[in-house]
Amino acid sequence: MKQVHLVLGSGGARGMAHIGVIEGLLEEGFEIVDVVGCSMGAVVGGIYSAGYLQAYSDWLRGLTKSTVFGLTDFTFTTQGFIKGEKIFQKIQELTGDQNIEELAIPFTAIATDMIRRKEVLYRSGNLFTALRASVSIPGVFVPVIDKNRLLVDGGVLNPLPINHVKRNKNAIIVAVNINALAPNDNNEVQVAKEPASFLDNEFMNKYFSNFVKPKSKSKQKVPQLSVFELVNTSYDYTQDRLAEVMEEIYKPEILVHVPRTSCGTFEFYRAEEMIQMGKDALQLALKEYRKTN
Repeated sequence: MKQVHLVLGSGGARGMAHIGVIEGLLEEGFEIVDVVGCSMGAVVGGIYSAGYLQAYSDWLRGLTKSTVFGLTDFTFTTQGFIKGEKIFQKIQELTGDQNIEELAIPFTAIATDMIRRKEVLYRSGNLFTALRASVSIPGVFVPVIDKNRLLVDGGVLNPLPINHVKRNKNAIIVAVNINALAPNDNNEVQVAKEPASFLDNEFMNKYFSNFVKPKSKSKQKVPQLSVFELVNTSYDYTQDRLAEVMEEIYKPEILVHVPRTSCGTFEFYRAEEMIQMGKDALQLALKEYRKTN
């Protein structure tokens, strides 16, 4: 049985594809010996390591637009507009209280300390504190304060944390990048529209009503981006380049790519589709791996 160090990257609802990757690896006879994840990759990886991935997958598959919106606890603060408490209360109902050092599979969650400008690695302590910190998208989720640290999404500094694998010479690294370019889209502008189009909800459209697209007098065929789209897409491009650098430096044996355009950051009602996409992306990556091994 081939052993695997599994690295799960950030990317919001696209992270549901991680479930398909895990299911596919197990079906192919791989043994996952540890998991490193950030943001949604940390959530899926932590729940898998705790032994509750099937229950979590079943719950996700039952979500609709209305139930996702019902789990979104809006708040109006200077640091974010979603508390995130409802979602993690539900997850805790599924899994019970967990400590990372007691999980069945070794697990590391990555967060970012905004004050000290460095990564925070959770390899022990309360699982839900680690997951909540790791998914705190700046400006969207209210940050987590833990041990005098202001913590946000681990993807800010390291969206694909391959470097934090404690490598076993008998194991290969499988890294899952869920913000990849779509095939043949190398010259296309991939604009992130969330959360302005979040759930196509009237409230969110009004909330971001100031971020309107400018009227262009130019006759050139170029995308006209709103202020929000310019800022958000610039952030995404930075994360994408960081992930590419991690791939280039650490060269995982198997690299699974799920396109950024496959799913919006908050489209958690598309679980069935994204889980299958993860399985399909893994099969493509395995095919490439087996050509040379």
